[in-house]
Amino acid sequence: MHPLLSRQIRRHLGDMQPLPEAWQGFFEAVSDAYSHGDQDRNLIEHALEEMSQELTARNEELRRQLEERCCTELALQREKREQAALIEKLATTQEQLLQSEKLASIGQLAAGVAHEINNPVGYVHANLGTLEKYLVDLFAILDGDAAAVAELPDGHPVRMRLAAERQARELDYLRQDVPDLLRESREGLARVRKIVQDLREFSHPDEGLMAWADLHQGLDSTLNIVYNELKYKAEVVKDYGELPPVQCNLSQLNQVFMNLLVNAAHAIKDRGTITLHTGVRAPGQVFVEIRDTGCGIPPEIQKRIFDPFFTTKPVGKGTGLGLSLSYGIVQRHHGVIELESHPGQGSTFRVCLPVAQPEPTP
Repeated sequence: MHPLLSRQIRRHLGDMQPLPEAWQGFFEAVSDAYSHGDQDRNLIEHALEEMSQELTARNEELRRQLEERCCTELALQREKREQAALIEKLATTQEQLLQSEKLASIGQLAAGVAHEINNPVGYVHANLGTLEKYLVDLFAILDGDAAAVAELPDGHPVRMRLAAERQARELDYLRQDVPDLLRESREGLARVRKIVQDLREFSHPDEGLMAWADLHQGLDSTLNIVYNELKYKAEVVKDYGELPPVQCNLSQLNQVFMNLLVNAAHAIKDRGTITLHTGVRAPGQVFVEIRDTGCGIPPEIQKRIFDPFFTTKPVGKGTGLGLSLSYGIVQRHHGVIELESHPGQGSTFRVCLPVAQPEPTP
C-alpha cells in the first residue's frame, strides 16, 4: 500500500490492527490508483520540465536574435551617419575643386591679359627712348638757330619775331620740363611692367610644382597685386627678416598671402596698419606673419574660420572659401597656419613652413 495512503488511513482509524478484510481489496485498489497517479504526475512533471527547458532555450535564442538585430541597427545608423558625413565632405571637396578650377581659369586668363598688356608696354617704352633721342636732336637744332639769330642786330625783325615766339611758347620751360616728363613716363611704364610681371607670376598655372623660391619676392608681388585693396584702408609696414630660399609652389603661397592681406584690410574699419613680419622660427622652418589692427575675431568662432563656407562677411561679400583653401595649400606644403586674435585689438595669422619639403613616401 502507498505510504501516504497508509498514513492517512491510520490517522483516521487509529491503531486498529489488522484492517478488515472487506476494506483490504478497496484499499489495494485505491493504492494502485495512487501508484498510477504518481506515474502520471511524474510524466507530467517531466514533460513540463522539458517544455520549460525548450521555452528557456527559445527565449535565449530570441534574446540573442534581438541583440543581433539591435547591433545591426546600430551599425546601420552609424553607417548612415558616416555616409552623411562623407556626402557632406564630398560636396565640400567638390565645391573646393570648382573654386580651385575657377581660380586656375582666372589665373590663366590673367596671365593672357598680362601678356597682351606687356606687348604695347614694350613698344611704348621703345618709342619713348626714340622720342628722347629725337628731342635731343630737336633741341640741338633750336640751339643752333638761336645762336644764328643772336648774331643779327638787336632791332632786326627776324630776331624780334623769334624772341617773341620763344617767349610765347615758353621754350625755356619746355626744355626743362620735357626731360622730367620722359623720366616720369619711363617710371610709369616700369611700374606697369612690374605689375604685369607680378600678375604673371601670381597666376602661374604650374599646379603642384615645387621649386626653390624667395618668399619676400612672393610677398612683394602679392602686395603689388592687392595694393588697390589696401591703400585706402591701411599702411603696410614691412618687417622682413633673413629668410633662406624655401622649396614651395610660390604661386599657391601667393594665393594664401593675398587671402590673408585682403582679410586684414576688410577687418580694418577706418584706417589702420598691416605689418608683414618674416623670420626663421626654428632650424629648417620659416614663418610669415600678417598682423592687422582691425576688429579682431571673437573666441567662439576662431575654431571655425578655416571651415569651408564659413564667413562673417555679409551675404554677397564672401564665399567662405578663402581661408579654407589657404589652409589646404599650407597643409600640402607640410606647414601650419596659426591665429592669435583679440576682439578690438586685431589679429595675427602666422604661416609656418618647412624650408625643404620632405621626400615623398614610396
